[in-house]
Amino acid sequence: MATINSNYDKLGGGYLFPEIGRRVRQFQAEHPGVKLLKLGIGNTTEALTPAVIDGLLAGVERLAHVETYTGYADDSTGETEMKKALQLFYRRFNVSLDLAEIFVSDGAKPDSGNIQSIFGIENVVAVQDPAYPVYVDTNVIAGRSGAFDARTGQYQGIIYMPCTQENGFFPQPPEEKVDLIYLCSPNNPTGAVATKEQLKIWIDYARARQSVIIFDAAYSAFIKDATLPRSIYELDGAKECAIEISSFSKVAGFTGVRLGWAVVPQALVVEGAPAGKVNWLWARRQNTFFNGASNIVQAGGVAALSDAGQKECQGLVDYYMNNARVIREGLQNLDYICYGGVNAPYIWMKTPHGLSSWEFFDLLLHDAHVVGTPGVGFGPSGEGYFRLSAFGHAADIEQAVASIRDHLKRQ
Repeated sequence: MATINSNYDKLGGGYLFPEIGRRVRQFQAEHPGVKLLKLGIGNTTEALTPAVIDGLLAGVERLAHVETYTGYADDSTGETEMKKALQLFYRRFNVSLDLAEIFVSDGAKPDSGNIQSIFGIENVVAVQDPAYPVYVDTNVIAGRSGAFDARTGQYQGIIYMPCTQENGFFPQPPEEKVDLIYLCSPNNPTGAVATKEQLKIWIDYARARQSVIIFDAAYSAFIKDATLPRSIYELDGAKECAIEISSFSKVAGFTGVRLGWAVVPQALVVEGAPAGKVNWLWARRQNTFFNGASNIVQAGGVAALSDAGQKECQGLVDYYMNNARVIREGLQNLDYICYGGVNAPYIWMKTPHGLSSWEFFDLLLHDAHVVGTPGVGFGPSGEGYFRLSAFGHAADIEQAVASIRDHLKRQ
């Protein structure tokens, strides 16, 4: 008799973004013709840049001729040209990587969810709270948690590390030993960016306990401050304890094109396994479950990492960061308390009048016709906060801020 994976039944409530979609569809059905201004999901809106388009077209053209046609790649971990481009990219941060340490994929979200599969089920997981839901949900599905406690908004067996106003939205290591540690910088949803000093504390903690940091750097291109690390490998010792995951989605507009990568160092050490074992396991996992990222898309990725591509991508980053400035300054002018939006494309605002995150979502939707993301959807410490995304057309961003100003009052 076939049975289901009952761990899915542990998942608390609906997934955040489908629930947002359900409420938005209901509103639109009840208010036909009303234009909604969507600052919720971090979905890019601007066109791919000329260098990237040229790269994608070149990839398509190669498939149009027998002489240059390619099917499955010999190695599912990425085309050599793509890996070399990423290798050069990391050298800009004085980080040296072997090609065998770079794994090209179809995005940071799949990697964030899949990476836990190479670790033992008994590993104790620690997550920033609030955190991107994929970190928690995939470990619940794998069986690393107990039941969901609706009272606390937490899963039994997972260590939640509160990120609050008091600690600058970046946690200290817990007192207890944990095995898999999820860190995201710049952080989604809070917009906080870890300093080198903060990351060093975590690296020292992980090395002393043979823990593994899964470091999500998908928004690193938005860091303007040169003193802040864009890769965890800028710090000594990180290769012994950290896996880094990143993406082309936000910096190059590949949200629908899908391309990302993971770095699994040969020096990474875990309990009971020699250096190189984790790298081998991830390679085996990818070659078993994955036939490699699209060869056309990888051609676009190589173009995005070229000098011309990087200049154009920086233009996209600047565009979205100007949106972030408009949102942040607009809210501050209305006396809202908000964070982020300086080295990250998200603004993390405190909900007014003691409203819950979902209460403020409904108020913003019905009164200002603006869609954002309730903070509690990212974890219990997100209650009382709200995330606004800078990904959108500039005119819509300005209209959304004006609508908040005209329809919602801070006092």
